[in-house]
Amino acid sequence: MPKGDIETYHENGQWHSRREGTGEAPFTSSATKDEAVRAGRDRARELKVEHLIKNMDGTIAEKNSYGNDPRNIPG
Repeated sequence: MPKGDIETYHENGQWHSRREGTGEAPFTSSATKDEAVRAGRDRARELKVEHLIKNMDGTIAEKNSYGNDPRNIPG
């Protein structure tokens, strides 16, 4: 995942969202995945970056892009 994209993940019994690769602490922590996803989505939209949502086991559940999409990709 490129530096600056938003990641929502589960760790230590909580759901978190953080900006990847910045070394910053999570900007949100929540007991529910829905709350963390909502906060992560809002931040990704503000920053016009991708939002990566993971399952409890760390596998990727969903990936959404909110900007910087290349326009020259066929299909």
